[in-house]
Amino acid sequence: MPLEAGLLEILACPACHAPLKDRTAAETPELICTGADCGLAYPVRDGIPVLLVDEARRPE
Repeated sequence: MPLEAGLLEILACPACHAPLKDRTAAETPELICTGADCGLAYPVRDGIPVLLVDEARRPE
């Protein structure tokens, strides 16, 4: 289930404050940081973004 466009517009990466890109259509839904030096991937569980740096993963 994709996130609402209005919600995605106001969410930002907690680590670097860059906008997030929605990847909820993937097998494991997540929000990807668009920051050039950051790029963390935050999980989306049951339609709720988990924006905790400790829960994020570094994409390969």
